[in-house]
Parts: sequence; structure tokens; C-alpha cells
Amino acid sequence: MTLMTVMTGLIPLMALVGLGGALRNQLPETAWRGLDRLNFTYFFPALLFLAASERTLTLEDVAAVAPLVWTIILVAVIVGYGARRFGPDKYIDFAGCWQTTWRFNAGIGFVAVTALDKGNLGMYAVVVGMAVPVGNAFAVSVLSRGEKQDLFETAKKVMLNPFFVSSLLGVCAGLFGLRLPAIAVRSLELLSQPAVTIALISIGATMNWRALSKLDRFSLCINATKLLALPGFVVLTAYFFAQTTGLQGGMVQTLIMYAALPTAAASHVLAGASGADQRLSATMVAQSTLLSAITLPLWIALANGLF
Repeated sequence: MTLMTVMTGLIPLMALVGLGGALRNQLPETAWRGLDRLNFTYFFPALLFLAASERTLTLEDVAAVAPLVWTIILVAVIVGYGARRFGPDKYIDFAGCWQTTWRFNAGIGFVAVTALDKGNLGMYAVVVGMAVPVGNAFAVSVLSRGEKQDLFETAKKVMLNPFFVSSLLGVCAGLFGLRLPAIAVRSLELLSQPAVTIALISIGATMNWRALSKLDRFSLCINATKLLALPGFVVLTAYFFAQTTGLQGGMVQTLIMYAALPTAAASHVLAGASGADQRLSATMVAQSTLLSAITLPLWIALANGLF
């Protein structure tokens, strides 16, 4: 039942990627870029704000979860950089793929968390709130560095990035218990609804399907970092230190599931908006999502069995 639940949740997502491939020639390339820009500027920021703000956070939640989530992201940044020597010559194109090692698909997480024995949506919401701002800040930073900007320009771009601003505002709203008027929430919900669908269709439309069938050393390193090294790190750390750190089984399971998620569907949107090779980044996203259909259920089964 656990394996079937997660795999069933992946099927409609991959169907949308396939639809995008079928629709590739129905729109000119400029139209696809415009659609991605709308998604990057409006649709996904609305989704990120709602995901981070929909549940009230406490300082205890932040203190317990934030260091763990940020450590996972930092490990991904460090390990993922090891693929640099196998990657594209241009740094900006490498950065567009490098960011996929620490970003995650929150939508699949909402499906996968239901397969955990002890995890729940409340715990996962806190993880999302802590991971999204920092993950996006790292992503925007490394992509901005590809433009050879100075530190001030990089910081400015991070602070003004729609992904970063929306997720940070969402965390603050959840932490301080701020609630928007119902009409504003409903408007954001309507604005956010197309985000994942458009992102997945755009992946299919911009993806190099022939490259998808060939895992070279570079893509293998990137995907292995996201789907194997990260959850493996969490499992080993939790196994040896959970007893002494007081981590509860539900939190450990949720962190393992989070670390094992495929990369964010919007990764290629940010890459394209920053001037990186969007097709290469989209292929990484598709590979990560496809491979996670095998790896994610196995990590969840291991988390349920050990913790």
C-alpha cells in the first residue's frame, strides 16, 4: 500500500510532462518563454506563500526543524558541486542543474507524506516553510553568480526574487499567526492553481527526450546526490544520533521523505529566467521525477521500517 500510494501520486504528474511533449510544436518558443515568466513571477509565488503560511508556526517548531532542514540543503550544495568537473563548460548552465540537488517538489511531498506511518502534514508544512526560502536563496545566489555580479548585486537579486520574497513572507505569516482576509486568500488560491500544471507541461515542452534516456556522468552525479546521497545522509545520521538528540520518529520519517523527493518542478523556470540552459535543466527535472518513482517508495519503506 505504501509503494502503491506514492507511485500512484506520480502518475498524473508524469502524464502532464508527456502532454507538454505532445504540445511542444503547438506554441512558438517565445510563447513558452512568456508562459514560464508568468509562472515564475505570479503563479508559483502565490503557491509558495500559501504553502508556507497555511499553518501556524511556533518558535519551537522553527528551532527544532530549521537547523536540520538547512543542514540537508547545505550537504546537497557541497556534494552536488562535485559534479562540476563533469558538467557544462559555462558556469551558468552548470548552476541551472546544480540547484536541482537541493530543491524539492513540494507537491509530490504532500502525496508522499501520507504514506509515512508517523509523519503528518503538520510536520511537513514546517519543513516546507523552513526549506523553501533558504533553498531558493541558494538557487538565486548561484545563478546570479553566473552573471558575474558583485556581492551587492547578488544579494539584491536574492532579495527581489519572487520565489524568495513569497516564501519568506509566508514563513513570517505562519510564525506570527498573521491571516489575510478570506477574499485575498481565495484570490491567491486561484492564482496558484495553474502553477504546478504549467510547470510540468513546460518541462515536457522544453525537454530533450533523447537526453532523458541517457544518464551521463554529470546527470548521474546530480540525480544520485538528490535521490540517494541526501536521504542516505539523513537515514545514517538519524540512525546513529536520533536516540541522543531526542528526534521523534515522525520527524525523522518526514525529513527522510523530504530529502528523497525529486527536485522542484519549477527549477527549470528559474534556470531559464536566469539565462541558464533551460532544456538541460528541464531534462534534469524530468530525470529526477522519473527516477524518484523507484527511489522514493523505497526510502519511505525504509523510513517506516527503521523509525
